Amino acid sequence: MSNIREVARLAGVSVATVSRTLKSPERVLPDTRERVMAAVQQTGYRPNLMAVQFRSRRTGNLVILVPTIANTFFARVISGAQKAAQAAGYRLLLCDTRGQASLERQFADLVHAHQADGVIQLRAYDPFEESAAEPALAPIVNACEVIRHGRHPTISLDNVAAAKAMTEYLIAMGHQRIGLIKGPKGSPLTRDRLAGYEAALRDAGLALDHTLICHGDFTLDAGYSGAGKLLALDHRPSALFCENDEMAIGALKWIKEQGLRVPEDISLAGFDDIPMAAYCDPPLTTIAQPAEMFGEKAVEMLIALIEKQPLPQRHVVLPFALTKRDSTARVDQAGR
Repeated sequence: MSNIREVARLAGVSVATVSRTLKSPERVLPDTRERVMAAVQQTGYRPNLMAVQFRSRRTGNLVILVPTIANTFFARVISGAQKAAQAAGYRLLLCDTRGQASLERQFADLVHAHQADGVIQLRAYDPFEESAAEPALAPIVNACEVIRHGRHPTISLDNVAAAKAMTEYLIAMGHQRIGLIKGPKGSPLTRDRLAGYEAALRDAGLALDHTLICHGDFTLDAGYSGAGKLLALDHRPSALFCENDEMAIGALKWIKEQGLRVPEDISLAGFDDIPMAAYCDPPLTTIAQPAEMFGEKAVEMLIALIEKQPLPQRHVVLPFALTKRDSTARVDQAGR
């Protein structure tokens, strides 16, 4: 049976470095960490994890609370988190909570039960809000859909600015009646993207027409039905802006089924820039946000909390970009 000395010899490091890599990988240089982990795999060395956990008082487990794994954007966030956790020597425990507070509290309590070291929450809900425990005893990072003025570190996007940029782009293309298919009621993302849409209309001197706003829930079905409602109006919009790409793809299906053309008859825009957006027919104009980076940064920040390291920033705002593709056109070019 292999032992830690064999791993150290093969990796060309000391036994202490091997031990440090297995207990606190974030404290070891990446090149050294890779050599040690490669040697561990080559030798088949299996450390006494229970002893390591007892000495370090850590489990090596990180919990990530996901409202739904069916959403393509969240799947990319999870991918980024998994990559970062694995690189740091941690395991990621994925919990599909379906947005239910009771499930979120149940999974978050794994930290208090010493079965996990910290939590990443992707929804605007604090699973420890009813707990008497101090935040320092329950490391948690809130990413993507964040709680305003919450007590935990956050990683977010400026959704107001992003939605405003997209609406301003459509206005600059000559569109004055822009339909909006919103996300779920109560979601901060929905609220902020609506605020950006309204701000762009206001700055352009365009009146807000509530008949052009339709409620959705970030699903394909919501985009399909929302397009049907908005394009059935007597004075229909010349452009549709959907608060995520999945709804935009659902809307595209409805539009095509009616024999209408994108962008000749109506321009269409989404939000997120999921991989499918570039492969739609036509390719979808959208707001690109760095989904994988949300997961990577959340893991990095959470590990820093667990290790009681100082955070350079407690509230990180990631960049967005307006990705222009063929689903939008100027009003005069489209013949409207």
